Amino acid sequence: MAQLARKDEPGQAETPQSNGAIRFLRLMRRNRVGFVGFLFVIAVLLLVLVGPLVVELDTKTHVDRIYAAPSWEHPFGTDHQGRDVWAQIVHGGREIIFVAALTAVIATSIAITLGSLSAFVGGKVDALLLGAADVVLTIPQFPLLAVLAGFIKLSNTTSIAIILGLLDWPVLLRAVRSQVLSIREREYVQAVQSLGLGTGHIIFREILPNMLSYITITFILGMTGAMYAQVGLILLGLVPMSTNNWGVMIYLAWVRGAIFFKDSILYILAPIGAIALFQLALVSTARSLEEVFNPRLRVGE
Repeated sequence: MAQLARKDEPGQAETPQSNGAIRFLRLMRRNRVGFVGFLFVIAVLLLVLVGPLVVELDTKTHVDRIYAAPSWEHPFGTDHQGRDVWAQIVHGGREIIFVAALTAVIATSIAITLGSLSAFVGGKVDALLLGAADVVLTIPQFPLLAVLAGFIKLSNTTSIAIILGLLDWPVLLRAVRSQVLSIREREYVQAVQSLGLGTGHIIFREILPNMLSYITITFILGMTGAMYAQVGLILLGLVPMSTNNWGVMIYLAWVRGAIFFKDSILYILAPIGAIALFQLALVSTARSLEEVFNPRLRVGE
């Protein structure tokens, strides 16, 4: 009886949320490469979100330790002002990851909505949306951003993400459209149509849930592209250097002559490596997420 009582205690019962989390982790672990990437993504997010609360960012100039070699005190050495590179890595990831995620959210949302509508409605709506996508595709992004920088102050992360997101949806729209064209011919979609349910219900309740695997992968690819775009904008001088992020670190390492000092190699490679490893982890995570959202890939389950 005592054992039964302990099982019936409120804290002992498993909730649907906990069962869902356990099943999600079990499915993620089926692909080892994807699971390692997933753990690395979590580790980087904890580093850039929690790390700044623990690691202090030194903003003072220390002439006596400019471009100092890596040591226990400074694992990645110091920069052109004698500041710790490791602290800059910890504090520099939050902004670039936030802009990449927000850009991917905006671009994916636009592409999914318009791409699904284009394929499902067809006719003039399809021609109009495809025409708009073609127009945006023909505009070179960086020259356009250079022109926009003369009229719009790209002084905050939100404005950068919005502009990048508004320029990054056409390719995904075409891909989503082709997927929806295939799915809408399936029997369950035609059955829902015969019930007279609205277009919004069919698209967002019936079609898109069956595209979660594809949407997740394109979202991740959108994040990686947005990170490269940010670094490109910074290197071109289109974004103010008032904030600290990995892209600004690369820019300053280049223009301040770090390449000419033998002890500053990690100052150059640290932000490049952080971006590359985070993107590799994201792409690896997509391999596990495919199995989570697509039961047909779970061989031997």
